Amino acid sequence: MDRTASDLSTPADPAPAAATAPTATPAPADATPPDPTVPTAPAPRGDSVAPDAPPPPKDGAEPVPPAPSAQEYVAVQQSPEFAELRAAHRSFAFPLTVAFIAWYLGYVLLSNYAGGFMGTKLFGNINVAFVLGLAQFLTTFLIAWWYARHAAAKLDPRAEAIKSRMEGGA
Repeated sequence: MDRTASDLSTPADPAPAAATAPTATPAPADATPPDPTVPTAPAPRGDSVAPDAPPPPKDGAEPVPPAPSAQEYVAVQQSPEFAELRAAHRSFAFPLTVAFIAWYLGYVLLSNYAGGFMGTKLFGNINVAFVLGLAQFLTTFLIAWWYARHAAAKLDPRAEAIKSRMEGGA
């Protein structure tokens, strides 16, 4: 079977029609437009659903109590219990944040200005910079674990007490 140059530019076996991508079929010229009286759903915009709204009560179900008013929120915010909750959070989070930022900036500054020290080999190809870099990750996970313990022990019980008092109207 001799093939010419023009035969080589086209495949010998064209791909079957089922394997090709479907093409849009043009609408016939005499097609009727959609009926404007038939309601269609609006295009979803993402802001048309209120995810925080409680579902409506079912027949015979107890109605959902109303949400606390703005004055109730202000009163809780000014309460001594809320001040204790805020102080417990701040006394933990702020000093730890400052310490971690100082530790991180110290690492960056050492990397930039103390190249000889950071390049000191500890064993094999492991140097001071590598060990301190891994310590950054370890510190991040330790702080997250420590905060989770602190929140569970000190913050969550206080916040739950405030929340239940607000929801209960007591």
